[in-house]
Amino acid sequence: MLDIQNEQDTRKVPLQKVGVKGVKYPVTVLDKENKTQSTTATVNLFVNLPHHFKGTHMSRFIEIFHKHHKDISMHHFLDMLEEIRGKLDAQEAFGEMQFPFFMEKAAPVSGEKAIMSYTCTYEGKVCQDEKQFFISVEVPVTTVCPCSKAISEFGAHNQRGTVRVKLLYSGFFWIEDLISMIESCASNGLYSLLKRKDEKYVTEHAYENPRFVEDVVREVYLGLKNFDIEKPFKWFSVECENEESIHNHNAYAYTEFTGEI
Repeated sequence: MLDIQNEQDTRKVPLQKVGVKGVKYPVTVLDKENKTQSTTATVNLFVNLPHHFKGTHMSRFIEIFHKHHKDISMHHFLDMLEEIRGKLDAQEAFGEMQFPFFMEKAAPVSGEKAIMSYTCTYEGKVCQDEKQFFISVEVPVTTVCPCSKAISEFGAHNQRGTVRVKLLYSGFFWIEDLISMIESCASNGLYSLLKRKDEKYVTEHAYENPRFVEDVVREVYLGLKNFDIEKPFKWFSVECENEESIHNHNAYAYTEFTGEI
C-alpha cells in the first residue's frame, strides 16, 4: 500500500517533536506495599522529524507503548523510549506520562485506612549520546501561618497547599518514601478518612508546626539533599503553592538544586 509518510518533503523545515498526545491508557507501576498497582495514565510520545521526511508513523507509538504498559516503571520508561526512537529511525524520542498514584493511608490515632491519590509524572528524553529521565510528584498538604499564630489571641489561619517536586533520576527509589518525606515538611499531611480523635490530633499537630510556603520549600529541599538513595539527586526543583484562606490570592515559593551549592 502507498506510504505517504515515507515520501520526501521539499520544504526544508525540520520538526522538533511529532507524535501522539493525550493518550489515555491503563498502566502498571511499582508499589512498595503491594509490589505493583494498576492506574490510568495520560501519555504523550514524540520523536524529532528531519526536514526531508514528510511524516512519521503514528501507529507505532501506540504499538510500542502497548507492549510496555504492563510494566512502565522507572526502570523501563527509558527502554520504551529507546525502542520508539529505533523503530521510527529518529535521532531523539520524548515521552510524558502523568498518572494518579494511590496509597492506603491510616489515620494517625484511630488507624482507620482509606486511599489517598497523588499526581505523578514521568518525563524522558533519549538520543544516541544522552538519556534524561525526570520524575515529578504533587503532594497536597496543610499549613498553619506562623505569623497568624504569633499575633492572634485565638487560633491561626491555615490552608491547603500543594508541594510539587521534580527531580532528575539518579537511581531507583520508592514514590511512597518521597511522598512521606514531603508531607513531614509541612504543618501536616492530608487524609481521606479522619474520625473525631484524628481530627483533633491533626488540628493540634498542625498548630504546633506552623509553616510559611518558604519554610516548606526549604525543608523539602533539605529532605531531598539527604534522601536515602544510593546516588544523590543531581538536580531537582521544589515549589509550594498555598490556597490562602484569608486572602484572594495564593502564596508561592520555588527553588531548585543544580549540584552547585
